[in-house]
Amino acid sequence: MDSIPKHVAIIMDGNGRWAKKRNLPRFAGHKQGIDNIKEIIKAAKDLGIGILTLFAFSTENWSRPKDEVDMLMNSLYDFLNKHVDDLNKDNIRFMVSGKDYPVPEKLLDKIRKTEVLTEKNSGIILNLAFNYGSRDEIIEAVKKICQDVKNDKLKIEDINEMKFSRYLYTKNLPDPDFLIRTSGEIRISNFLLWQLSYAELYFTPVFWPDFSKTELKKAIEEYSQRQRRFGRI
Repeated sequence: MDSIPKHVAIIMDGNGRWAKKRNLPRFAGHKQGIDNIKEIIKAAKDLGIGILTLFAFSTENWSRPKDEVDMLMNSLYDFLNKHVDDLNKDNIRFMVSGKDYPVPEKLLDKIRKTEVLTEKNSGIILNLAFNYGSRDEIIEAVKKICQDVKNDKLKIEDINEMKFSRYLYTKNLPDPDFLIRTSGEIRISNFLLWQLSYAELYFTPVFWPDFSKTELKKAIEEYSQRQRRFGRI
C-alpha cells in the first residue's frame, strides 16, 4: 500500500442486524461487536495506523431500550476492567471523546482511571467516541468560546479554525484522514462533523461483527489509491 492513514475513524454499525440475520437477540450482536474491537485494534496496529477512533455510543443512543443501554454501559466497564493490562502490554493509549452526563459514575471513574493508566503509552491511540454527538460538541464549544470572550480570555478577532478545534472533545487529536462505516448505511450520523471536513469516506455492506482484518486492509488499500487534494487542483 502506497499510503497509510494516520487517523482512522470507524462507525461500528450493524450489530443488531447481524444478530437478527442469525435469529439471535440483539445482545448477541453487541457482544460479538465488542469482541471484534480487540481484533480491529490489533489489525490497525499491524497496518501502522497511529490513531483509531471508534464510534461506540452516541448521544442519541440513550433513547434505546433501557436494558440494551445498561448492557452497553456494563460491557464497556467490563472491557476496560479486563483489558487495561493488555492495553499497557500492547503499548496502547486509551482516550474517550464525549460528554460525561449522564454516563454512570462507576463507568466514568473506570474510563478516567484507564486514561491515566495508559497516558504514557506511545503506540496506537484508541479513542472511543462515547456519549458523543457532533452537534452537541460544536454547541458546547461555542458556549465555552463565548464564556472565554466574556472573561477576556479570548478576543473575537483571534478566533480561527485552529483555535475553535481546541474547544472540541477531540482537541488533543489530529482530524481523521479516513472514515469507515460498516453495515451498508451511507451517512455519517452526527459523527465528527467538523473533523471529517476533508476525510476520505468508505462505506462497506459488511456488518461490524464480520468486519475483519482482511476487510480493514481492503479499505486501507482503497484509501491508498485516492488522491487527497484539500480543495487544491
